[in-house]
Amino acid sequence: MPSFDIAAKVDLQTLDNAINTVKKEIAGRYDFKNSPVLIELNKKDYIVQLETESEMKMKQLIDVIISRAMKQGIDASAFNFDKDAYPSGKIIKKEVPVQNGLKQDDAKKIVKLIKDSDLKVQAQIMDDIVRVTGKKIDDLQDVIAKLKSSDIKLPLSFVNMKS
Repeated sequence: MPSFDIAAKVDLQTLDNAINTVKKEIAGRYDFKNSPVLIELNKKDYIVQLETESEMKMKQLIDVIISRAMKQGIDASAFNFDKDAYPSGKIIKKEVPVQNGLKQDDAKKIVKLIKDSDLKVQAQIMDDIVRVTGKKIDDLQDVIAKLKSSDIKLPLSFVNMKS
């Protein structure tokens, strides 16, 4: 029976490459010259730590991170910029968590969306992925198309397609 998995994971190596590219770009930019900037990736917890001297430079840093990540193939919605930056002495710090796996409530939303689509497929939650099975590959491809066109704000990836 054909099946595939829906995941929301970011490849660690790709993320690391994107962060290294951001570091190189910021080091060469004139508007960041002689200003304290720290960009660090915590590979264990999938958190990007940012430090700079002003709110304006923090916004520029975030723009560069998003653009470089998208060029590396990482969806911009993989980064959670909801937490506000906080001052620490003369610098401003911000922690940006990176999406790594589906949360239970997000997985339930995906399953509900699939069931509401009236396609002849079954969806089941397995830890941090959703497995979708059906009799026809065309139905599975319709599910992928529906999820891509939906308003779910997650970096979904469709992996492990078996026929």
